[in-house]
Amino acid sequence: MKKLIAANWKMNKSISEAISFIEEFKRLVSNEKNVDIVVCSPFTSLQAVANKLKGSGNIKLGAQNMHFEDSGAYTGEISPLMLKDIGCEYVILGHSERREFFDEDDFLINKKVIAALNHSLKPILCIGENLEQRKSGKTNDVLENQLEKCLKGIDKNQILEMCIAYEPIWAISRGDPNHKPATKEDAEEGHKFIRNFLASTFDEKTAKNVRIIYGGSMKPENAKELLQMPNIDGGLVGNASLNAKSFAEIIKSI
Repeated sequence: MKKLIAANWKMNKSISEAISFIEEFKRLVSNEKNVDIVVCSPFTSLQAVANKLKGSGNIKLGAQNMHFEDSGAYTGEISPLMLKDIGCEYVILGHSERREFFDEDDFLINKKVIAALNHSLKPILCIGENLEQRKSGKTNDVLENQLEKCLKGIDKNQILEMCIAYEPIWAISRGDPNHKPATKEDAEEGHKFIRNFLASTFDEKTAKNVRIIYGGSMKPENAKELLQMPNIDGGLVGNASLNAKSFAEIIKSI
């Protein structure tokens, strides 16, 4: 199973900046064939990025969010059909920032996951605990609760089309240069719990074939050691994905 490295640009980059990034990044990773790469740009630059990615088979297009309905009176929202129309193959759902700043709960995220799968979009489902939950020893309870609710109604074939991103909120730097990320052992512990949950919910073979990636501030400095851990199948990269060279370094560390 190939590793998967996804860039989450969040609310960054104009269309011209996105185009410049893709032009540089394509040259840097043109020979990297043993990894699946996803670029999740803001909605405004998705079409421009899609155009620039044509012919680069190793880089796929993803979105950072979507609505669960195909169309309707939902001002400001983007439907799965619109994402498919642009050329998206992946979509990030349940990111901690969506949960924290926009009050998205597991019930809503589950509806989005089901809608994405129904339209052959591959969800990158984000789950993870905050600092208070971790300090009180509730990490596994939080992860189990989020998985149970977000994966409600998902069958064995559908889970194989998904990717789970373990996103320990306490470990995310959000650009803070003094932030200390989680250790590789911390990350592996969360990934292993998720893998075991999938094995008990589905079966061992299915769990082994679901990619579980790390979303807790992966950088060029820590990517190699993280990606060598047995249950870490890639990364959802935030700040370090905004620079083509640093994002390419993460790709090349595999």
